[in-house]
Amino acid sequence: MSDVKGMGIDLCGVSRMAELLDSGRPLRRMFTEAEEAYIRGRGAAAAQSAAGLYAAKEAALKALGTGLSIPLTDIEITHTELGQPRAALHGKAAAMGGRLEVSITHEGDMAAAVALWMA
Repeated sequence: MSDVKGMGIDLCGVSRMAELLDSGRPLRRMFTEAEEAYIRGRGAAAAQSAAGLYAAKEAALKALGTGLSIPLTDIEITHTELGQPRAALHGKAAAMGGRLEVSITHEGDMAAAVALWMA
């Protein structure tokens, strides 16, 4: 069984992400190319999806204990065929070793995520 090395939790407002998407500003500082394609492909649920992904990334940084010293794009959130979120680590995040488990939920204008950094 894997040992938990760290845990993080985060909230993100859906309306905050809706404003970002409506502004037309690039998402590349926060999201990988694949994540941006996923978000843009979600139609009316794009802001909700962006908020969930962002919350998962922030929760992951808290679990890793690094803050923003690791770029958000070094943590990539994907989904299984059934929609379960997964975290792939790249760059500085991958160099820390271990793996991340994430869970995302939404309610009203908020998205929440929790991340566990496992040995």
